[in-house]
Amino acid sequence: MALAGAKGRFSSPHAAVGAVLAGVALASLGICAISTAAPQHATAQLKWLLIALAVGGVCVLPHPRRVGIAAFPLMVVSVILLAVVVFPAMPRSLVPVRNGATCWINLYFMMFQPSELAKIAFVLALARYLRYRRTYRTLPGLLVPFVLMFIPVGLILKEPDLGTALIFAPALFAVLVAAGARLRHLGVLVGLGVLVIVANIVVIYTLPNSMQVLKPHQRQRIVAMISQAQGDNRYVKDIGYQQDKAMTLVGAGGALGYGAQGAATMVRFNRLPEDHNDMIFAVVVNRWGLVGGAGMIGLYVVLVGSFLMIAGQSRDPFARLATVGFAGLLFSQAAINIGMTVGLLPITGITLPFVSYGGSSLVATFAMVGLTVNFASHRAAILSRPSFEFEAGEVNGR
Repeated sequence: MALAGAKGRFSSPHAAVGAVLAGVALASLGICAISTAAPQHATAQLKWLLIALAVGGVCVLPHPRRVGIAAFPLMVVSVILLAVVVFPAMPRSLVPVRNGATCWINLYFMMFQPSELAKIAFVLALARYLRYRRTYRTLPGLLVPFVLMFIPVGLILKEPDLGTALIFAPALFAVLVAAGARLRHLGVLVGLGVLVIVANIVVIYTLPNSMQVLKPHQRQRIVAMISQAQGDNRYVKDIGYQQDKAMTLVGAGGALGYGAQGAATMVRFNRLPEDHNDMIFAVVVNRWGLVGGAGMIGLYVVLVGSFLMIAGQSRDPFARLATVGFAGLLFSQAAINIGMTVGLLPITGITLPFVSYGGSSLVATFAMVGLTVNFASHRAAILSRPSFEFEAGEVNGR
């Protein structure tokens, strides 16, 4: 991915280089892990990496002002595509059903996942809307940002794809904090979210099936995770099988792992479902051990830290908020994936950014990197409106 221009053009050149190198390193480790779990997919993933780097390079080119202008039209397009995949009358040759979900559009040269585009469009539209506003510093003013989130999230839940839907809220909160929303307002909303989660768990254990909110398989995964955490293994042969096998492979990896051949044998022997996709972190730790897993997490820290450094040094409010939103998306997606692999969260079906097999996901993540490098390479226009700034006491609502 080209970092064109003179050195002085970049507001944070080291952070931009760090973001690109961390992304490429994660994708390279992913290809190695995929070759361990499913060698037949490794060559295809290398092809997608080259395409993703090209797309990331294209995203570096337009001026951030043009990116901002395109944000809402891109949001509209992504919502239309999400509506297409959940429309019941769509032919299954165009919108196939996989594992009970309609998440993809068959473009014949690739299986395109509109939710990946929706993540980028949502962050850009949110940053565009909030860049000069102050209304979100009141509780009623938070309505529009939440509506922007609920439109794509509602359609994604209809697919259903709970894992992808979960990462929109952390991105929204990250952008609102960066924009200067009052922390006490966000704290109230987080508290309500926690109460909803606790209430759902209580409902699962106390009310009959006719009064449940979550779908049966979602309830079963929560029950299976809690049971395994308590040492109850009654679900490891059915609904808890995938998580149990992932945890087994993680634990068996030890400090340094089994190496390529040993890990390939272990993965095949344990028959881990989605080993090259959602459960790829288990393959990484089994092959390279705790050291490899920690190193991969370290690369995510470098990537997200580079994004935040670029955001902190940006004077353009749109670029700053969009970069924070991308950081929130990638951090929360990686945290949820790793959490469910090691048994800290229920299985939701979500890829590990840059690492899991899949063209749409890899292209989307490198598009975020390309846009972030773009924002780092353009300084705010001399005649542009001044960026929002709030005093520390004002941000906290005092």
